[in-house]
Amino acid sequence: MLAKGQTVIQLFEEWVPKHITAMPDDKIGLQLGSLQKEISGVLTALDVTEAVVEEAIRIGANLIIAHHAIIFRPLAHLQTDTPAGRLYEKLIKHDIAVYIAHTNLDVAFGGVNDMLAAALGIEVSGHLEDVHTEKLKKLVVFVPESHHEQVLTALFRAGAGWIGNYSHCSFNIAGTGTFLPQEGTNPFVGEPGKLEKVQEVRVETVVPESAERRVVQAMLKAHPYEEVAYDLYPIDLKGRTMGIGRIGKLAEATTLEQFAGHVKTALDVPAVRVVGDLRRDVRKVAVLGGSGGRYVRHAQFAGADVLVTGDIDYHTAHDAVAAGMAIVDAGHNIEKVMKQGVADVLRAKLQERGYTTPVEASTVSTEVFHFL
Repeated sequence: MLAKGQTVIQLFEEWVPKHITAMPDDKIGLQLGSLQKEISGVLTALDVTEAVVEEAIRIGANLIIAHHAIIFRPLAHLQTDTPAGRLYEKLIKHDIAVYIAHTNLDVAFGGVNDMLAAALGIEVSGHLEDVHTEKLKKLVVFVPESHHEQVLTALFRAGAGWIGNYSHCSFNIAGTGTFLPQEGTNPFVGEPGKLEKVQEVRVETVVPESAERRVVQAMLKAHPYEEVAYDLYPIDLKGRTMGIGRIGKLAEATTLEQFAGHVKTALDVPAVRVVGDLRRDVRKVAVLGGSGGRYVRHAQFAGADVLVTGDIDYHTAHDAVAAGMAIVDAGHNIEKVMKQGVADVLRAKLQERGYTTPVEASTVSTEVFHFL
């Protein structure tokens, strides 16, 4: 069974919420086409170029999920004899939708920066800058004993029950529920006009505000009652804090020169630029996909020996040397790690729900630089 476009994106946004963690004015979400259709295939890509679109056509994908936007600013015109116009025309003619996940994918747990850290063998302990702290709510629902586990499983699967790094958190108290079905009702237990007493379980759990709608819908679907008794209210307890960049330690110290070679191999890049004394020891590493020049001080303040990022300019490099900070500039294209990472996560989510929509990672290189 193929998934609808809205379903694909709903599952994706369970992992990467669209607006909660994205930077202000970031160009994310559906940029071209429609999601009101069956998705014959999904192609994950770093950039949307003509070669990537040709790849999507070749494999039969009608949805591209990319990291970098194809529309950065309002269009003054749509002339199909320009490079951008030709690209949009080809996408529209072949009914291919383009959905963008940028800084929200950078920030997300398991997103671009976690993928980069994993590829480099960094044991992550934090991030470089806070972006968002989840607000939590307390959900209380009364469930007949016969459906207790069913409802609990649905709640956890929808994203409830997280406190810090602990999942499946809940409190369950057995008791007696009473209700009197009125005329015109169709009760799961009992009959209209007769007071019923049922052995129920009071379930309490926490719900991230971003998952509230999804959790409530899952609860209502799993619950057997015609009218579900539940409460949802805000609490002072804070949820997980999400942030940009990652910092952590390598399994063992190495020299900057050796580490730079490791970055080159692990991230599959033809060359890296290195700032700092090649003989210095490095153990604590910060990593930030994309252009990380403005986060050099964040990395140093966090105690990093070296920052792995891209697009470092000449003067920022000089400032880093003066401050005693090392940098490995592996280029902006290291974010290509998201292609396979996103494909794997989305494919698993679709298969878990019984969908057969194929998800493939683009094999097209969108690196624009040649290294001679």
